Amino acid sequence: MATPPRILLCGDVLGRLNQLFKRVSSVNKSTGPFDALICVGQFFADFSDRLDELLEYVEGRSQVPIPTYFIGDYGIGAAKFLTAASKGSANQGFKMDGLKICENLYWLKGSGKFNLHGLSVVYLSGKQSADGQPFGTYSQDDIDALRALAEEPGVVDLFLTNEWPSGILNRANTSEAPPGISNSAGSDRIVSELATEIKPRYHIAGTKGVFYAREPYSNDNAVHVTRFVGLASVGNKDKQKFIHAISPTPASIMSADEIHAKPPNTTLSPYAVVEKTLQPEDTEKQPSGSVSEAQYWRYDVPQKRQRQGTDGEKLCFKFTSSGSCSRGENCNFRHDMDAREQYLRNVCFDFLNKGKCERGPDCNFRHSLADEGESVSHKRHRSDNTDRSKDCWFCLSSPKVESHLILSVGDNYYCALAKGPLIQDHVLIIPIEHMPHTLSLAPETDTELIRFKKALKRYFKTQGNEVVFFEWIFKHGTHANLQAIPIPLSKASAVQDCFISAAEKIGFEFGVMNSNNDVSEGRELLRLHFDGRLSFFYVELPDGTILSHSIKDKEKFPVQFGREVIAGLLNMMDRGDWRYCKLSKEDEMKMVEGFKKRFEKFDPTS
Repeated sequence: MATPPRILLCGDVLGRLNQLFKRVSSVNKSTGPFDALICVGQFFADFSDRLDELLEYVEGRSQVPIPTYFIGDYGIGAAKFLTAASKGSANQGFKMDGLKICENLYWLKGSGKFNLHGLSVVYLSGKQSADGQPFGTYSQDDIDALRALAEEPGVVDLFLTNEWPSGILNRANTSEAPPGISNSAGSDRIVSELATEIKPRYHIAGTKGVFYAREPYSNDNAVHVTRFVGLASVGNKDKQKFIHAISPTPASIMSADEIHAKPPNTTLSPYAVVEKTLQPEDTEKQPSGSVSEAQYWRYDVPQKRQRQGTDGEKLCFKFTSSGSCSRGENCNFRHDMDAREQYLRNVCFDFLNKGKCERGPDCNFRHSLADEGESVSHKRHRSDNTDRSKDCWFCLSSPKVESHLILSVGDNYYCALAKGPLIQDHVLIIPIEHMPHTLSLAPETDTELIRFKKALKRYFKTQGNEVVFFEWIFKHGTHANLQAIPIPLSKASAVQDCFISAAEKIGFEFGVMNSNNDVSEGRELLRLHFDGRLSFFYVELPDGTILSHSIKDKEKFPVQFGREVIAGLLNMMDRGDWRYCKLSKEDEMKMVEGFKKRFEKFDPTS
């Protein structure tokens, strides 16, 4: 495995660049090398007499020792320098990985997400303000963008904010905080809200002028913990720590056991704690009752609406992307089915929400409304399929396809090891063409699909296993994949009961089709029962019985339902989400090579 990146973290710089970079150079020489420096809190000076230091670096007379990123875009000179940088030719277009100020110095503007030496980094630049200043404050659009990013799969490694999250100092479940600081001054309830949604492994903040490394805390609906680190300002009189080094392995290459690991001092999430006693300075902010300042945004909907005013005109990203929102009628944002329909037709969310998209030509989505009268068949084959396939994980022509996972390639289908497999030999059967589900391919292609399924059945038998096949057909899906998961022979008879019981718990009943253990007949039955108008889930049991369910537009149906049921059957509930079962590329390659050797004599393409 590659060496984890080594990152230096710094609090408010306040224009003291010479002092900062002298210290960084010293640390880099004695304990480095380090890959990057990240600065949170106010980056620019409080007084104009420090502008000369910045000019030395901007004009090239002094050198920034290592790549440095900052989000605190406020202070004396910020508007002047950042306006000039924004106009530079190298900084045109939509750039989330930093606008270049000078060699090795980058401004993280607004909000965004980028990859830093394998680490997934999310940031919110500036601080909360009602003044609408062009620099140094974040906007509602920046918040909405982060909420959208929080919906994306994968674990965020670093979350960067200038101000601390309100509630992080809740005493109910953490050790003594540094003296002289409270939850209120220099804290931001919006940051708390975003932290609970993004669930980063590390949350880094400045502005309070003290160093504070909180015990790790657990997250709701996530298996990994979060570590909060607050940093002091450069050159502070109390000699508080303003530089801190970390060397985290990127979550994307961590094993499930590593992701799941919880240190002995792990606490509950500070944002899940309701304090019984409010701090005096917080009481005027509170709604009636005993909900802490960090938490009242969850409950005080009328006050929030009154404060934000126009938010109700904006679209709710969760509802638009998934069809459901846990806040329901209490959500401050609009739940619009027409917008959701356009989103499912590949129209850009920012375009739907704001009428424009800053990504411009770099955006992978449509910046025009889809034709309402477009037929299902025409949507299936329209020309922008080619554009979508460029960013598709499953298209063999895509630069994003992970070709090392491929096991066998036929004329219409190929087999690949599942990313984040539930167990060893968890296989996907995937159409080569960019199609939304296997039933959207021509019926004659079923012949090859059936050959793959029969070959897998024979192979798994030699391993002492049966196999369960299932497919989640999303009405406007992207690229189909039929999942094949082996289960022990001893558990084969229990599969049907497990699926039926799970269905009852979330409020639906499966339709049952009996194919007489004939795979060809099973495909014909599926084509008869699937009309293409609704989303559809089906599972083929070891004895050939098919359970199916048509999913209504507003129905809540778990995205990983099939996997979660089988994980429960195998007593592996902690592996129900593929994102927490990722393997290193090296381990994936070993699994693929082992499968190929064992499967070779069964492979229908050999």
